[in-house]
Amino acid sequence: MNMKAAIFDMDGTLVDSLMLWDVLWSAFGKRYLNDESFTPAVEDDKQVRTLTLKDAMQLIHDNYSLGESGEALLAEANGIIKDFYTNRVELKDGVAAFLAHCKNEGVKMCIASATAPDLIDTALKHCGIEKYFLKVFSCGDIGKGKDQPDIFRQAAAFLGADISEIWVFEDSLTAIETAVNIGMPTVGIYDKFNYGQDKIKELATAYIGPSETLLKLI
Repeated sequence: MNMKAAIFDMDGTLVDSLMLWDVLWSAFGKRYLNDESFTPAVEDDKQVRTLTLKDAMQLIHDNYSLGESGEALLAEANGIIKDFYTNRVELKDGVAAFLAHCKNEGVKMCIASATAPDLIDTALKHCGIEKYFLKVFSCGDIGKGKDQPDIFRQAAAFLGADISEIWVFEDSLTAIETAVNIGMPTVGIYDKFNYGQDKIKELATAYIGPSETLLKLI
């Protein structure tokens, strides 16, 4: 790999956290519908995983009339998510060793995530990997999701390498498509809670399958 720098997604890429959406749906269903088995329609579930949390909660409020408002639903979600990232989230297999290898090789690394910055910091500290990253970029701060290239362009500008030498590590098909469209090499990462694995495998420069870890790349 000709990798001078790397941009890592967090949820589903570094940490095993995408089941958190199911935790949220169950909590919302129990509170508002008396139905812990609540899940949004497939297309809505796909969409919220690429949006900022604020926009995701507004979509759920608008489409399912849950909560008094999108802002109220966001506040509730933040409480559930903060507890999860503070106490329960875990690294995916091989991540710690891979990050240590990258640092030893002089690869500059940052985070680009749709998760709120304070929650990213909480998760990174809980998992003990905050020392590897020079900066955290959040879709919430930028104001656009990963269906737009802004977060990748800003992260690349910060890292200061040629865009062809900055690898994007992602589990989201939408994010992979965006990075590929602006000429960035990508590592697609399997996560059982995510959609579009066949397409991710097709598009990504490298792919980490269900029984593999990032150590495959070393």
